[in-house]
Amino acid sequence: MPLQQFTDAELQAKAVQLGLVQEGQALPRNMRSKVAAALLEERKPRAATAAEPVCAKEIVVRGKEIFLNGEPFPWLVAAAPIEVGLNPASISTVRLTLMAEAVQVLKPKPDSKESE
Repeated sequence: MPLQQFTDAELQAKAVQLGLVQEGQALPRNMRSKVAAALLEERKPRAATAAEPVCAKEIVVRGKEIFLNGEPFPWLVAAAPIEVGLNPASISTVRLTLMAEAVQVLKPKPDSKESE
């Protein structure tokens, strides 16, 4: 979102919140980009990290279409068999083949406890 996307009121309010200016004091032009950067960072969507995996609530496979929690699956799936393991008493599984232009397999970093 470029600087022009933020209103003067938004920039002013954030500058006051950051303590760069006092309420009612004009925001200097040389600080506008710093305040806009803070607003951008604040509004940036938070991505799920590898440390926080989540279980899908629902997976629907209908012909060549795949939906995760009601949303279309965003990646290409190879024309290979899809394995479905249904377990009504617990969590079911779906195994499929994803397509990628490049794949890297990296050795995990050792835990500090393991190296002691």
